[in-house]
Amino acid sequence: MKPLLLNCDMGESYGSWRMGLDAEVMPYIDCANIACGYHAGDPSIMRRTVALALEHGVTIGAHPAYPDLVGFGRRAMACSADEIRDLLHYQIGALDGISKVLGAQVAYVKPHGALYNDMMADPLKLRTVLEAVASYGNGLPLMLMATADDSAAQALGDEIGVPLWFEAFADRAYTASGHLLSRRLPGAVHHDSALVVAQALCLARGEALVAVDGSALNLSASTLCVHGDNDSSVAAVRQIRQALDALES
Repeated sequence: MKPLLLNCDMGESYGSWRMGLDAEVMPYIDCANIACGYHAGDPSIMRRTVALALEHGVTIGAHPAYPDLVGFGRRAMACSADEIRDLLHYQIGALDGISKVLGAQVAYVKPHGALYNDMMADPLKLRTVLEAVASYGNGLPLMLMATADDSAAQALGDEIGVPLWFEAFADRAYTASGHLLSRRLPGAVHHDSALVVAQALCLARGEALVAVDGSALNLSASTLCVHGDNDSSVAAVRQIRQALDALES
């Protein structure tokens, strides 16, 4: 059984506006998805977040988005393939440059918000993102959502030559196809920490989850997305870390 890596969105403050509890959650995760300035983050925030990740031995990932500070990157934008390529290179390069100054480097890419959702819904956008990651170089993997059938995405990654890291979520309900239940619907987000930890352990063991229609859902994931933007979510991350460590011991 391979360890299930915990990843978390980080560095999402901007200027005098503060978001998240990065210092509190960083000790419990394996991978930090660091905002690159388009939906959140700025050069100083990026530098501090990279330094915090290095202090705790956490792998650094670029978390690029559409240029949408006001909407926190959660609004879809009608970007061309060239624009998506350029905005990815710009953001990955910015974080990579700051990382290099501190003696580190970007190790993977996980798009944020609407860009992530758009690439999961549109194979052409996924191809564009994969080609942009491949052309940046350094053999960077792309993090994307695990679903009931990852074969098409895996085939595309293999064709373009980009390793894929499939991720799952401990605190979200799933449809039978392995997609996240819309936040607009009741029960989409798990607030019971015991349920969150139990779902994390099911994913770590490779066991089936129960989809919202009651069917069994098998997800093949190598990383688990956790959130650390409030005290209760930090406590949940700590419990998941302890449960996973106990499972692997």
